Amino acid sequence: MIVVLGGSDGTISTFRAARRLGIGTICVDMRADAPGVREADEFLHLSTRDVPALADALHTRGGLTGVIAPGTDINLPSLYELADLLGLPCPLSEPALHASTDKAYFRALCARLGLPGPRYDDQDPAFPVIVKPVDSGSSRGITICSTAEEVPAAVEHAALVSPTGRVIVEEVVTGLDLCAEAFLQDGRIVLLGLSERVTAPPGVVAIGHDMSPREDAEVVRQLELVCAELGYRDGPLNADLFLSGGQVVLIEIGARIGGNGLGEALGLMYGVDTVEAAVLLAIGERPRLDPKPPRHVAVRVLRSPSEGTLTGIRGLAEVVALPEVADVVVAAVPGDHVVPYTECRAKLGYVLASAESAEALAGALAEVDRLVQVDV
Repeated sequence: MIVVLGGSDGTISTFRAARRLGIGTICVDMRADAPGVREADEFLHLSTRDVPALADALHTRGGLTGVIAPGTDINLPSLYELADLLGLPCPLSEPALHASTDKAYFRALCARLGLPGPRYDDQDPAFPVIVKPVDSGSSRGITICSTAEEVPAAVEHAALVSPTGRVIVEEVVTGLDLCAEAFLQDGRIVLLGLSERVTAPPGVVAIGHDMSPREDAEVVRQLELVCAELGYRDGPLNADLFLSGGQVVLIEIGARIGGNGLGEALGLMYGVDTVEAAVLLAIGERPRLDPKPPRHVAVRVLRSPSEGTLTGIRGLAEVVALPEVADVVVAAVPGDHVVPYTECRAKLGYVLASAESAEALAGALAEVDRLVQVDV
């Protein structure tokens, strides 16, 4: 039995992977209607941050083999503490935990390693700057400021979202904006997928990702250097980065399965079930990672056109039947209150697709867009 911290849409693939492996699951969440609750074998109605209560509820429970916190960094501190209290495996090191949950700590780490990065906080960053909580995700609390007069309000907004009330102000980095999804084994990156965000202007939140086969030795070098410094040798890793002025600039990392379908996308690219691999690591087993030649992969978010009550999502059966579509993950059900997609947690689900060529994949995605109709 494995404990899954959180029941957001980013945990659904983990529950399903555990089921394929024959491992029972316990979902921990404050929300009884969280999407992951429907996927779990058991439900523990507690806050993932209340580690003493979690330990009390679980310490006499027999058959526990691991604990995992997929899809978001916010539950990593609880994962680290709970695994220690219950004597369960934990591939996450304490420095890797800090780097995943504290953006200022990560910026200082990169500076210490001599890696390029934006000036921030007291380093007199040039405008425009981006103001964000040091310890929150899902694009929450982020503001881009063009002038000094805009910064105080942005700082106040970010602090309200931060669990610790802490904020970082850093220069806006321009260039090619990429997400890196990777898997480490014995300190080496054995799988790497670089994806470009797909947006629908004027919105800035990604409505999808396009992950195409590409090699980048400098991305690998920097990620392996950072992970060696953090003592993180085995497991999933995701990072935000820019290719800017001929340099790789790491922005953030997370030592966990990526959300928004990116963890599954990496596996789909190489023909390796990376979510199953993360589950096996969480119970102390070594996964076998044998990548095949990479394919073109994409994720597209299912989203609501307006605020209201979801009455249904039409066309999903036809989407699943498309040969390029590998999976459709639906996190919302009729009757849910839905809002337009302005932050990651507002998604209704996502579609995963792959093809041997970018052209074939683009054609399949166009058909997905044509078929899916969200009724509110």
